[in-house]
Amino acid sequence: MRIPSFITPNWLTVTRILFIPVGVYFLFLDGGDNAGNQIIAWTIFFFLGLTDFVDGKWARQSNRITALGTFLDPVADKALIGSAMISLSILGRFPWWMTILILAREIGITIFRLLVIRDGVIPASKGGKLKTFFQGFGVGFFVLPLPASLDWFKFAFISVAIILTLTSAYEYINAWRTSAGKGKVK
Repeated sequence: MRIPSFITPNWLTVTRILFIPVGVYFLFLDGGDNAGNQIIAWTIFFFLGLTDFVDGKWARQSNRITALGTFLDPVADKALIGSAMISLSILGRFPWWMTILILAREIGITIFRLLVIRDGVIPASKGGKLKTFFQGFGVGFFVLPLPASLDWFKFAFISVAIILTLTSAYEYINAWRTSAGKGKVK
């Protein structure tokens, strides 16, 4: 089966963004207390997270890497994680301080990337990709209706995500600082 030409990695990224509200809807459905809806929300967020891997790999393999895709892909990641964290915090299932800390970093780095775009788009680093993985699964564990006996695991996992969130922010800024004088961001 041949994929229609209008379906591109960037199209997949935009589609991921457009389906985020569906996951949020299921998080809030029935007051957010329905285990079945929580599993549906997790499944939606999981598949949307998988498209992050698919669109990036597809873009590299088909030589369709674009400046728009390089910028839009991490924005889609931030929108996915951010919408889940804010929803969970509203429902009282995720600490607000974690949501604020992670979102402050994500928004700050996005603004930073926009401000320095004249020096070149800053692609996601390995640390940034690892951070996204831990954030996705860490927040996902809070979406799932897990028993209270696993709270230690959820908090340990999200703690690793927070450490990676902060260290990858430093990596982005440092990468720009060390390459800005050369006129190119690597």
